[in-house]
Amino acid sequence: MYNNKKTAAVIAAAGLGKRMGSGIPKQYLKIGGEPILLKAVRAFCSNPYIDYIFIVTNKDYIPQCLQMKEDFGLDKVVSVVEGGKERQDSVYKALQEVNRCRPGVEYVLVHDGARPFVSQETINYVVQAAGGVGAAIACVPVKNSIRQGEGTKSCNIEREHLYSVQTPQGFKKSILMEAYEQAFADGYYGTDDASLVERIGQPVELVMGQYGNIKITTKEDMPMESRVGTGFDVHQLTEGRPLILGGVEIPFEKGLLGHSDADVLVHALMDALLGAAALGDIGGHFPDTDPAYKGVSSMKLLEKVKKLIDEEFYGISNVDITVMAQRPKIKSYINDMRKNIARTLEIEESRVNIKGTTTEKLGFVGREEGIAAQAVCLLYR
Repeated sequence: MYNNKKTAAVIAAAGLGKRMGSGIPKQYLKIGGEPILLKAVRAFCSNPYIDYIFIVTNKDYIPQCLQMKEDFGLDKVVSVVEGGKERQDSVYKALQEVNRCRPGVEYVLVHDGARPFVSQETINYVVQAAGGVGAAIACVPVKNSIRQGEGTKSCNIEREHLYSVQTPQGFKKSILMEAYEQAFADGYYGTDDASLVERIGQPVELVMGQYGNIKITTKEDMPMESRVGTGFDVHQLTEGRPLILGGVEIPFEKGLLGHSDADVLVHALMDALLGAAALGDIGGHFPDTDPAYKGVSSMKLLEKVKKLIDEEFYGISNVDITVMAQRPKIKSYINDMRKNIARTLEIEESRVNIKGTTTEKLGFVGREEGIAAQAVCLLYR
């Protein structure tokens, strides 16, 4: 509540985020293990000026938003509203829901669900300014030189009075409703809420935002996150089986025992990749009780793991694998192994390292009862 006036926040999260190129809307992608939308909503839940929150989202994601409200105790969330065709349609539906559920609200802030890093300071400034003049928007001065034109015909634009517009944008509710109703009456669609308000002659105060309050639009906007994973696997040596390591068949009198081709090197690598992405382990994804994986090439399974990594928007920085075997020596096969793994993971060979060692005839490896492998990987997104 601000100056004894009830204030609501509308979180616009109905977009499909096609420019992100993901399988889900960008606002549901995760940063630091949490959906982008959750981070945005939490910022307003934590603000003392905000009394109620209305989330407007794609119809298919309403259950997810309601579950998020319950799971994370987002008590200020009053309603989750089905969005419209355009952002303007979606926000207007949310405003109608505000009027229906909380008619006593006098101020409304509209915020992009894909801006997860909004600060309490920025929210406060917008609320206070909207309470004073009736309309306010967060923005930051542009840093780069700006040119207007096309091809070789262009001219420089002085940037001294140019700003990049952000959200939240705050308004007296009656002003915002009038602006929306007039826009729809005129068949006008604006770029943001402030543009609609200005059309009805209402001045909008500029409030200093923060450069960190970015909108997640493309993959490049996602903050860099590094994740380390380790994997370890052991397989018993037995007669009558081929010895496959790194997708390479190595001449030897014994092979490794397993449900698949028992490629211990690749198994350790898969566990490292899955571990770094917090996606479980190979036993959970490819159980040895499933006949579909009987005798399957572990390189095929590695392809599936790569797809899982891709779906979580992780890139692979590098992998390092150690094979522990008393015999055979693997040195002459390492280059082929690296090529196989690099090709499957769609990374450069320089990002793949494989090395072999013995255990100086100690333990089950030293007794040539089995072969072990250990892998480490670094993921990023």
